[in-house]
Amino acid sequence: MTAVRTHTHAQAVDAAVDLFTRQGYEGTTVEEIADAAKVSRATFFRRFRSKEDVVFADHELLLEEVVVMLAATRPDARASEESGHDLGRAWDPDVDPYLEVCRAARMVFDHHVGQRETSLARYALLQQVPALRDRELVTTHRYERAFTHYLRDTLPPERSASTASIAFAASVVAVHNAILRRWLRTPSLELRPELEEAFADLRRAAVLGTAASPLADDGTPVTRRVVVTVVEGVAGPDEVARAVRDALV
Repeated sequence: MTAVRTHTHAQAVDAAVDLFTRQGYEGTTVEEIADAAKVSRATFFRRFRSKEDVVFADHELLLEEVVVMLAATRPDARASEESGHDLGRAWDPDVDPYLEVCRAARMVFDHHVGQRETSLARYALLQQVPALRDRELVTTHRYERAFTHYLRDTLPPERSASTASIAFAASVVAVHNAILRRWLRTPSLELRPELEEAFADLRRAAVLGTAASPLADDGTPVTRRVVVTVVEGVAGPDEVARAVRDALV
């Protein structure tokens, strides 16, 4: 991500949000946004496909940064960087994928708080323009999908099931959004500690959720069987053991 590109996107977002706030979303033209952002109309359409896109242009860059940050801790990236081979390694025990996803979500939260005026103005705008709320949902889903893909690729085999990865990614995004909205409504609140605590709760729940599945010596999940057998009411321990053994054969 170049400094020029970041600056151009930031200018465009600030200009668009300011114009939409003052003139209304429908009453603002692409030409006016381009002029305020000091770019040509052609440049505007090369970088932003629509008025909706420019409102979330900073998140396009932020999502790229999130993906790059997560990719750096993928097993293949670490193996390539450290040894130049072993690219087929399924997972890296030195990486906590749950922690990395939370770290990425925290970066998104910090971006919102760090761009306070833009974030607050954009939030107010979203309450007025349904099309922008729909666009926000698309952006949220893209973060969730990036987290899910990362978890599927990085968690150890017994924990990388699609449903488990989807559930954790969705939980992180939901918690992030809920706390962020509280901050947007009351920006004087210091909610970073609460965010950290909530993420820690999610990580604990994810680990405990897999603890009930014991592993064999080779690291694969142990398959449990339920055996039902019928014995006489007066049967002793030896008869019960024999009946169970026979049922297992």
